[in-house]
Amino acid sequence: MDVSIVVPLFNEDESLPELCSWITRVVTESNISYEVLLIDDGSTDNSWKVIESIAAENNAFKGIRFRRNYGKSAALNEGFKAAEGDVVITMDADMQDSPDEIPALRKMIIEDGYDMVSGWKKIRYDNTLTKNIPSKLFNAVARKSSGIQLNDFNCGLKAYSNSVVKCIEVYGEMHRYIPILAKWSGFRKIGEKVVEHRPRKYGVTKFGWQRFINGFLDLGTIMFLGKFSKRPMQLFGLLGTLFFLTGFISSIYLVIEKFIAIDFALTNRPAFYIALTTMVIGMQLFLAGFIAELVARNASERNVYLIEKKLGIKS
Repeated sequence: MDVSIVVPLFNEDESLPELCSWITRVVTESNISYEVLLIDDGSTDNSWKVIESIAAENNAFKGIRFRRNYGKSAALNEGFKAAEGDVVITMDADMQDSPDEIPALRKMIIEDGYDMVSGWKKIRYDNTLTKNIPSKLFNAVARKSSGIQLNDFNCGLKAYSNSVVKCIEVYGEMHRYIPILAKWSGFRKIGEKVVEHRPRKYGVTKFGWQRFINGFLDLGTIMFLGKFSKRPMQLFGLLGTLFFLTGFISSIYLVIEKFIAIDFALTNRPAFYIALTTMVIGMQLFLAGFIAELVARNASERNVYLIEKKLGIKS
């Protein structure tokens, strides 16, 4: 199979028929063998009924339904597991991503040898104040932190070689950082393509201002996991040792000073309690690193969600 198209969705019953028809037309004209994985992330509208109808008419369309809303990362992760195509392309279901980009994205993976290609919505139709400006700030920080020179980390339109999606795990809200996850997994050839951004035709946006706060928090998480997920003691142990030694040396100094100048009570000195607290924090950090090492060696699956139904997916 040439292409697997993974479409996570939540309450998009209005846009699905038009989107699926558009995808079918593009891949048919390009003579591309394909499958489309529609991941219903616990929609409360008629999205699943629409998916069932589409899958009944065209067996290239397959559906996966979650029992409740788990978020875009969980939907993408399940889609990646089921994808069988040589190239895996992700796009949003709101029709702001254009299926016309599919052949060019596939070409960059197959012919140009990229491991992953991220879309760049250079011209956007979003509200400049609430979306564009925070997005530019977020992307600048992500570029600086990761060393990956992409202009739009969070673009939903991306293409991957199949080996990439089978090697990464997307959980929490880490879908924003799939390029970083791919890099940490050893895939170095990550490209970018300017893609069309279309005005929203149906429904309303599912993302609010909270996503930018969560985005920066997740960036800190992903950078930590990339460097210390397999060796957390190197961070916590180092910090714990520094805190403990600082508190211990300060305590010794105060005790010596007490013997030299016996005109004060040691327990009346605030510095004494600060030194003791610093020692306790140091021991706690060291123990946290030790426990984290045990957890890292026995980590289980992070994505915990229930799938209600699958259509056309082999077990």
